[in-house]
Order: sequence, then structure tokens, then C-alpha cells
Amino acid sequence: MKKDTTKTRTPLPQKATDELTQLFKEHLKDVLSAEKQLVKALPKLAKAATSPELKQAFTDHLEETKGQVARLEEVFGIVGIKPTSKLCKAMEGLLKEGNEAIEETDNGTLLRDVALIIASQKVEHYEISAYGSLRSLANILGLQDAVTLLQATLDEEGNADKLLTQLSDTINIEAYEEAK
Repeated sequence: MKKDTTKTRTPLPQKATDELTQLFKEHLKDVLSAEKQLVKALPKLAKAATSPELKQAFTDHLEETKGQVARLEEVFGIVGIKPTSKLCKAMEGLLKEGNEAIEETDNGTLLRDVALIIASQKVEHYEISAYGSLRSLANILGLQDAVTLLQATLDEEGNADKLLTQLSDTINIEAYEEAK
């Protein structure tokens, strides 16, 4: 006979639910700000990239990010609040690093692409951690529709990170050859 390993979750006390819900809402506002900042930054990154593949990755991720904003707005609706953002200082800092990558490298070089990929993967890792935590909180709070939406975005962010890693495998070598 197979042992049932399904975990039954004990309902949270109301105070814990209220506090976690408030924290969830605050971090939704933060990540909405992050995504909106990224929507503004991605065209600049695409323009600055040298490799056609990296330009395309940034362009594709822009469209994906717009969809992520819409998905986040759905999550706001699930928790019954207006989709407003609270400045995400982490994304602001990460995007400053992206701008520095552009300013500190020569236009038209693969070295710039290497720097852009590094900066972009920092952004993706930030987003992966934010969405993973939000999804976990949504699950604990019993917000299954939000879990589904947040998981979809988490999957997209993971795929974007994997694509950047694949591009870096080629671009890093090409940048090395270019610099010889």
C-alpha cells in the first residue's frame, strides 16, 4: 500500500494572513515598478547591442515584459487592489548598471554585448527571485489564480535567463577573438 504524502495545510491565523497579504501587496507594487522600468529600458538595450541575436532577444523580451505587466495587473485584481507601483530601487540600480555598461564600452563592439548580458542576467535573477517569492506567498494565501499567473511569468524569466546564457556562450568567445 502506497503512503499518502499529500500535505494538508493548516489554515493560517487571521493575523498571519493579514500580515502576509499586506506584504504580498507591497511586493506586487514593487515588482510592477520593476517591470515598468524594464519596459522603458529594453529599447535602449536593444539599440546598444551589437549582435543581431542579442538585439532580437531584447526586443522579444520587451514584448514579453509588456505581457508580464498585464499579468501582474490581473494579480492586483485577484487581491482586490488598484494596480499601482512603488518605486523599485533594486531595479533602478540594476538598470543604472546597464547604462554604465553602455557608457563604459565602445559602440559596435562585442565587449559591449558581454557587458549588456551580464547586466541583463542580474536583472533576470532579481526578477526570478521576486516572482518565486511572490508565487510562494500566493500559494500560502490560497490565491491559486495568482499562483498560476506568477508561475507563468517566473517561467518566462527563467527562459530569458537561459537564452542570455546561451548567447553569452557564443558572444564571449567572439568578443575574445575581437579583442585580440
